[in-house]
Amino acid sequence: MKNTVVVGAQWGDEGKAKVTDLLAQNADMIIRYQGGCNAGHTVVVDEKTYKFHLVPSGILYKDKICYIGPGTVIHPEMFMKEILGLVKNGIDLSNLKISPLASITMPYHLDIENAVENDAKTSNKIGTTKKGIGPTYTDKMARVGFKIQDLYSPDALKNNIFHSLNSINPKLQSYGLKTYSKYDLELLCHKYAEYFAPYIDLDWQEKLSEYKKEKKTILFEGAQGVMLDVDYGTYPFVTSSNPIAGGAAVGSGYGPSTIEDVIGVSKAYMTRVGEGSFITELTDEIGEKLREIGHEYGTTTGRPRRCGWFDAVVAKYAVLVSGLTSMAITKLDVFDDFDEIKICTAYKDTRTGKISSSYPTQVFEHKFFEPIYEVHKGWKCDISNVRNYDDLPQLAKDYLKRLEELFEIPISIISVGPDREQTIFL
Repeated sequence: MKNTVVVGAQWGDEGKAKVTDLLAQNADMIIRYQGGCNAGHTVVVDEKTYKFHLVPSGILYKDKICYIGPGTVIHPEMFMKEILGLVKNGIDLSNLKISPLASITMPYHLDIENAVENDAKTSNKIGTTKKGIGPTYTDKMARVGFKIQDLYSPDALKNNIFHSLNSINPKLQSYGLKTYSKYDLELLCHKYAEYFAPYIDLDWQEKLSEYKKEKKTILFEGAQGVMLDVDYGTYPFVTSSNPIAGGAAVGSGYGPSTIEDVIGVSKAYMTRVGEGSFITELTDEIGEKLREIGHEYGTTTGRPRRCGWFDAVVAKYAVLVSGLTSMAITKLDVFDDFDEIKICTAYKDTRTGKISSSYPTQVFEHKFFEPIYEVHKGWKCDISNVRNYDDLPQLAKDYLKRLEELFEIPISIISVGPDREQTIFL
């Protein structure tokens, strides 16, 4: 296997964890390169379900190095909850490492995000998971946040506590929330230092250089998806980091020359959680059917996901901005009982009548766009036990072939169910 980035090609929840888990079999190292516990990755092995939020999905293989990179933000309590759950399930964590450059989500980050999202008068409500991710990245960019390495340096800790208090308390007061004292933050930081001590990798530069010289195969695991990228997604209804493949170079510790392959992951249909435009969204009984058959409820929040037909305009955009070299299509089996399946191939601007297959990045104008659909016949049979492409019904192969034609890269993986074994490799 080449050094590979796994990227969500939609709005997240595409099945990246399963794809990462499958590819991890042939990798030496799995790096989570961005995001935080707002991501929920689900892996099913032998009918047992594992849910990940911060730990790389490859941890289920005990001989793999799993690394939480500097581009991530880590909520200490959520991290420990996840760790304890994995230990309870007998998972070996001896190869789990955390970059000292990763940022820490503090309790006040959750306080602020909850206040913003719960304020009916705010104009900045975007439907976040309320895990404090946005405020953590805000403090990181404002240079008043905490990195994990700061927990082990008295001078850095003193400096960061001083600047954090001056920055954060006025915000908390403005929302009528509890403020923090120097003593409060010292106690928290000492507790967090104990949490992270078994996993922090202070020799990360030497280790990463050594792995590269040894030509270890690296799998880069992203969270969310291209359409939630802070620069390329449906801004402002996006996450606060860069899920695109370029984010792997920034958030891992390895430069872009290390990346050799980029696999996008798309469902056979589309889903989205939270606010923001979704041109192919179905609010009728078909959308409800997709939700129920596909079990479309958030791993992190439990919220029902919005569902719609596959959008090839979005897929082409993802191929462009993330440099995808192939696509993995998941949940193809959800369509087993559908009489017909639609694919959006272009948008119509209702103001001008213009038809375009390019993605309009100004989301506040999306209310003027209508999807242009192709209609395909459903295969009306169970494909969950199919393991070879040739054994798929012809109508399913026709659907997949049309998707390839539209996004102009090959399909390399097809998932026909949640378990590891329910996978077709091309």
